[in-house]
Parts: sequence; structure tokens; C-alpha cells
Amino acid sequence: MKDVSPPVFDADFQDRLKELMAWRRDVRRFRTDPVPGELIARLLEVAALAPSVGNSQPWRFVLVEDAARRAKVVANFERANKEALSDYSGEQAKLYASLKLAGLKEAPVHLAIFCDEATSQGHGLGRRTMPEMLDYSAVMAVYGFWLAARAAGLGAGWVSIFEPEALTRDLDVEPDWKLVAYLCVGWPEEVQARPELERAGWEHRRGVDEQIIKR
Repeated sequence: MKDVSPPVFDADFQDRLKELMAWRRDVRRFRTDPVPGELIARLLEVAALAPSVGNSQPWRFVLVEDAARRAKVVANFERANKEALSDYSGEQAKLYASLKLAGLKEAPVHLAIFCDEATSQGHGLGRRTMPEMLDYSAVMAVYGFWLAARAAGLGAGWVSIFEPEALTRDLDVEPDWKLVAYLCVGWPEEVQARPELERAGWEHRRGVDEQIIKR
């Protein structure tokens, strides 16, 4: 078998990669302009390059294009968001109510990512003591898609305020698939380096020195 030389990622590329990660923001405000289907297909090819436990590739990409299904997704979000608001009180409740937490109505592309936890691919390797590695593998695919989308000028917003069982039923997918992410995807109205929640005063982003523990 012929040896293949790995690519060389120079310092300029490394700086650009860090810049891409810094500018990858959760987008909630989209233009309604359509996104070419071939671009989404290319981004999904990138997402599928993600590592997976035992080479199981458990992610399942569902493009939600049907208007009736999208309406159910929006209704699901609105119910869950109303319930989430009840967890807060006072000024924090007012701030929560003012936040725009999804671009479901504006985003031209809806992408649900599920994990097929019953997959036989990979023959269970690496999952005996940590079966959640399947979910983590699907998350890696989500992040790969997200970075590739930003590099292409698109924005993505990860919506997590749902009743996942109802959403699984409404999308008519396999009942044993686990919802990992629901992404709104499209051309952002604006691109900001700082997270929207930080700009809104909900939470600040901690420095890495606060997140490193040595033992």
C-alpha cells in the first residue's frame, strides 16, 4: 500500500482555524434567503467526517422541509419555552422573556441530528462501559457541520428547548433514535464575535484559565 503524506497545516492555517472557532456563534437571527441544496449536502459530507466510537457513525441527519412538520416544531418550542420561563422569577424572568432563543420561523434550513443508539455498526467497540460515547460521536458531527457552515458564510443556531419525544414523533423517525441537536441554518442577519447571551447580559464567557484543573 502506497504511503500517503499528510497535509502540512502551517501557522497561518492554525491561526485561521482558531479565528473560525472564535467566530462560530450560535445564530438566532437569519435572513430568509434560500440556501443552495448542494451547499448543505457538502456541509453534511464534512459533518460525516467526524470521529465516532468504534467507527459506528451513529448520526442520522434529518432535513425538515415539510411546512406542516416545521409548524409542529415551532409549536413544540413555544410550549417548552413557556415552561422554561416558569423556572425563573423577577428580573431574570424578564431577561429570559426578552431573549431570542431560536430562529425557527426565519431560518431557511432546519436540520435535526439524531443518534441511532441501536446501531450495530462498530460492533459495540468502546461502548461497553460508556454507551454515551454514541451520543458524543453525534455531537462531534454537529460541531463539524457548524464550523463548516461558518466557513461557508452560513450561521447555525442550536435549539435545545424542545419536548424531544414529541419532536421525534412529529418528524416520523425511528422511535429509538435519540435527538441530539436541532439546528436552524441560514445566512445570518449579522455576525458577532461575542455570544448573544453575553451581549444580552445573561452570562459571560469564562476564560480558559478558570476551566483547567491539574491533578
